[in-house]
Amino acid sequence: MPEELLTERPNQVSIGLGSEHGVEPTVITGAQVAALLDMGTCIGLMRTALTALGTDRARQMVRPVLPLYGRNVLGMMPAYDQDAEVAGVKVLSVFPGNYQLGRPSHQGLILLFETRTGAVKAVVDAEAVTAIRTAAASAAATDALARPAADRLAILGTGVQARQHLEAMALVRQLRAVSVWDRQPARAEAFAQYARAQLGLPVTACATVAEATADADIICTVTAATEPILFASGVKPGAHVNAVGSCTPKARELAGDLVAASRVFVDWLPAALKEAGDLLLAIEEGTVTKDHVIGEVGGVLAGDLPGRTDPSEITVFESLGQAVQDLLAADYVFTALQTGSGREPAA
Repeated sequence: MPEELLTERPNQVSIGLGSEHGVEPTVITGAQVAALLDMGTCIGLMRTALTALGTDRARQMVRPVLPLYGRNVLGMMPAYDQDAEVAGVKVLSVFPGNYQLGRPSHQGLILLFETRTGAVKAVVDAEAVTAIRTAAASAAATDALARPAADRLAILGTGVQARQHLEAMALVRQLRAVSVWDRQPARAEAFAQYARAQLGLPVTACATVAEATADADIICTVTAATEPILFASGVKPGAHVNAVGSCTPKARELAGDLVAASRVFVDWLPAALKEAGDLLLAIEEGTVTKDHVIGEVGGVLAGDLPGRTDPSEITVFESLGQAVQDLLAADYVFTALQTGSGREPAA
């Protein structure tokens, strides 16, 4: 571990949460998260988190969300994973329009609690954790649901999650080509140049969503859209879709006809049936019912639920982001700082 990361660790910074013995929680910065939690490791952690959710081994609640103004909200996400001995809460703001200001849409903190005494052991930058764990969860789901030979990726959107998903998808499939679309063509071209440099692959900036997705085996929607941008006509048989950008009941990226044409999996069903606009708006318009959801992708990872059953099926992973994912990622970084090595994710 680089020495500067160890010396940067501000264990003695007073934030008013110490116990009667004066022990202060570790404050973990975004830079430390980024340096200590690589994407490959995080994908393993997300397999563990999703499996815990899909097999009822993690305990959490649907996040209380306080509306602010416009589409902006404050949310709280508590969880406990007994197997991992991790408990805590993520508190964050979601400001979807921040991409226009060059700021992340999700910002906040994760509090990790020691499960033996209940003491706060760490305060972790949530923005950095959210950035990597979101794409890592998509990668875990893609590995479980996409065709093994899937090698053409389309990314809709060009923000932080677009870059993270590019890295994550390249770790679970041998990519041969990438296409990208954004409402602002200049952003799409800039991302294409970045992706070419990162992967050394053909990357095409596309003028329309349909052009970007026409030949794609894997599609990642990571936009701030409130109305559908991806329709069934734009998705070829056998493709897999990671629906990531919409996380409120009245916003969606996927059209109802695509939802109806797909085998839909979620990260956690109770949250999906309250928060996932892609699903809820399709249900509201009568395109599907709530029974259309096959189940949680963790059940597929655990071998308890069939995933893709035919090469021509379209599969969808509806990703909202769950607290147990944040906690496992944050706790990994905390352990890495404490021990100098970190803890290997469960198989």
